[in-house]
Amino acid sequence: MENFFILRVLDLFKPFFLKMGVDYKTMRRILQVKLTMDQRRKPTVFNQSKKKKDKPEKNEFFKSLWIYGLFGLMLIPFLFLKDNYLFQASILFSIFMFIIMTTLISDFSSVLLDLRDKNVLGTKPVHSKTVSMAKLLHVTIYMLYITMATALIPLVVSVFVNGPMFSLLLLVSFVLADVFIIAFTALLYLFILQYFDGEKLKDIINYVQIALSVGVMIGYQVVARSFELVNLNYQLDFAWWQLLLPPMWFGGLFDVLLGASRSFGNIVLTIFAVLGPVVSILLYVKLIQDFERNLQKLTAQTGKKKADSKWKLFRSMPLLVSKEELPFFRFARIMMKNERDFKLKVYPSLGFAVVIPFVFMFNSYSMMTFEEFRASGYYLTVYSIMLVIPTSVMMLAHSGSYKGGWVYQVAPVKNPTIMNKAALKAFLFQLFLPLFLLVSVMFSLLFGPRILDDLAAALLAALIYTAMCFLAGKKELAFSQPFDAVNQSGDIKVFLLFLIIPVFAGLHYLAMKVPFGVLGYAVLLLIVNLVLWKRMR
Repeated sequence: MENFFILRVLDLFKPFFLKMGVDYKTMRRILQVKLTMDQRRKPTVFNQSKKKKDKPEKNEFFKSLWIYGLFGLMLIPFLFLKDNYLFQASILFSIFMFIIMTTLISDFSSVLLDLRDKNVLGTKPVHSKTVSMAKLLHVTIYMLYITMATALIPLVVSVFVNGPMFSLLLLVSFVLADVFIIAFTALLYLFILQYFDGEKLKDIINYVQIALSVGVMIGYQVVARSFELVNLNYQLDFAWWQLLLPPMWFGGLFDVLLGASRSFGNIVLTIFAVLGPVVSILLYVKLIQDFERNLQKLTAQTGKKKADSKWKLFRSMPLLVSKEELPFFRFARIMMKNERDFKLKVYPSLGFAVVIPFVFMFNSYSMMTFEEFRASGYYLTVYSIMLVIPTSVMMLAHSGSYKGGWVYQVAPVKNPTIMNKAALKAFLFQLFLPLFLLVSVMFSLLFGPRILDDLAAALLAALIYTAMCFLAGKKELAFSQPFDAVNQSGDIKVFLLFLIIPVFAGLHYLAMKVPFGVLGYAVLLLIVNLVLWKRMR
């Protein structure tokens, strides 16, 4: 096996791991195997291409790093805000921690909560602390790669704009932020594992992931609104609750070390910026054995499952779910409710679907009275809920139990399209529609019943958009592909599909300018839906 460069770097910290009671040699070997296996994991799109045996194995993960480089471009404008280090660093780290936290929650939570190591290492004389540390370092290595991809261009720009001292402090702060995010997430999972078990625990973990995603989004907005614009200068009055916002810790760190600000609030924030990551990782290391032991609860099957009777409702609604689709519709709903890996990857994004419309809307609320806001057309931000559709539709083809896909071959169905149409409808009824209804109720309270026809038109547009996302994809049968086959290179189709959402919103806005235009637009969308879903192949 290859002696990876990152492992040679890790060798420098061998005394530190030995002092913690970790069997470093065994941990290094486990990491080496994990990194080697990561190289052999290829997305389906690459497996179908011509194979060249003389080419060395490459980790497809690295092909996705260019996307994070694009995300890093969002940090550059804030490097020019030299007059206020506290504001500059707080906003910059809000964006950075938002990117890293959401990536960790969506892509690497399954690694932290992985139990497959137990099947191989459980029968070997390997201490649980060593296994858990290898798992944590496995995640940390990839998070550092993502951090480097995100921060490389901003760091280079900061050298010329802010000087080398700023760049060095920025690099160290990025590492501290990574350590805090990983340790905080692991400790939160440990807390949940401590008090719950079985299927209930799995559900709670998914809910926590949604809450974390929503909390990161809301926290980003709170940080921005902690500053008041006075004579074009951002001012901040320190308050205790700002200690709950990690991005502001690093803002205080920059203000103390580079801005020469020695106020009490900034000193406290600086202390939290240094001690927060250090204490969190030391606490996790101390509790690492409890974490590994409590992970076994994820395999427990506790509690009686209630009979799923809701699907019977659709027997009387053949226009929504046909008789042929009904068995697959029920099957897809059960998979979405019980497939842990699917929920780990999809559910966190559902939290964004609820928050994003209000984030876009209230960014403009501060510039008008409530009466003006209520009479405005900002309810069109409801279209932003559709951002969750492309990724969710793509994930419908994947499952941890994909080997059971043989059942499709023996199913008495002539047209396989029925299976995927049923899965799409199950996604809409099980996941998307409840979120849309929740946001619609809240929007109706804010803007009044006058927007009911607008909400109906937006829902019809979402149905069309779901079908378009499916037709633009590879059209594999639902739950028939492994999660390893998800294209980690960041399919450009998803980004192009995102661009369709403003088109729907723009057409809706134009329809509002014509008498009864929204009603006509809704009727047109209904006709397109009937034709599109009927002819879907």
